[in-house]
Amino acid sequence: MKMQVAIVGAGMAGLSCASRLVRSGHKVSLFDKGRGPGGRMSTRRMQTPLGEAHFDHGAQYFTVRDPAFMAQVARWSASGVAAPWPAAGTGAWVGVPTMNAVVKEMADQHDVSFGWHVRGLVKRDGRWFLTGDTAREERAEAGPFDAVVVSLPPEQAAAIVALHDLSLAATALAARSQPCWTGMFAFAGRVPSASDTVRDCGIIGWAARNAAKPGRKGPETWVVQASPHWSAKHIDDSAEDVARRLLHSLGEALDILMPEPVVSAAHRWRYAMSTGSNLGALWSEHSKIGVCGDWLLGPRVENAWISGRHLAAKMMASVPQEVA
Repeated sequence: MKMQVAIVGAGMAGLSCASRLVRSGHKVSLFDKGRGPGGRMSTRRMQTPLGEAHFDHGAQYFTVRDPAFMAQVARWSASGVAAPWPAAGTGAWVGVPTMNAVVKEMADQHDVSFGWHVRGLVKRDGRWFLTGDTAREERAEAGPFDAVVVSLPPEQAAAIVALHDLSLAATALAARSQPCWTGMFAFAGRVPSASDTVRDCGIIGWAARNAAKPGRKGPETWVVQASPHWSAKHIDDSAEDVARRLLHSLGEALDILMPEPVVSAAHRWRYAMSTGSNLGALWSEHSKIGVCGDWLLGPRVENAWISGRHLAAKMMASVPQEVA
């Protein structure tokens, strides 16, 4: 039997799940509240007096351990959307020309509705319908579907599935995501430092010169991510105050007087990184709801991809096989 599946969240985990389901002949529709592909691998674009500036303001790079993911990265490399980035360490990879390039390539192969904010699920006559808001802020409904996959941070996943599957919701509620404040700065010229990255220095968990990554163009840009502890402590601070603090801390870490940026902004990731578990993926054959994401394995891009594949395998194993 072939399923019609709705996937809430078109990030790495949701798209990985979709790819495996589609290859087996199932029909998949993805819904994501973002304006475009990326999720936590998003790239922010800003207009500056020097032209459009790009900021990889989510995941900074990814590593490869799993053989199946290694094969996928090799395919991305061959198609030119991924490349090694030695400055981040041995085995580090990035999307090219922006971090979300690999997610965009995956999304282009699927039916994805962006700007579609799923608010809840409704079951009628044994099948699922999604309710939510479109990019025009209009109430909408999509369906029917035989199964629903929720590929979101645990706090958001729990809110969607709680009314329909308490066991899945309880597992999600037991997980916790760490926040991250991220500063984005564009400059008129190269920041005068030999360092392209900063790791674990003061309040900074990670900072990087975007232009140091393969294939980057445009003005000099830096992304500065605060540590989880500092981000949690200052989660309700204004973006302007956070940006000023992160820029000052970057100057201290590089031991230079930072030039005045032509663009300065900060983004608050409330659900940036999880501690992970060994669950892999969650699937209820009774409710026909599945949950996937890096939080079910560990805080790495690779784990999100693996979790999506694991969920697809669980779902397909529960479907009666058609007799030829």
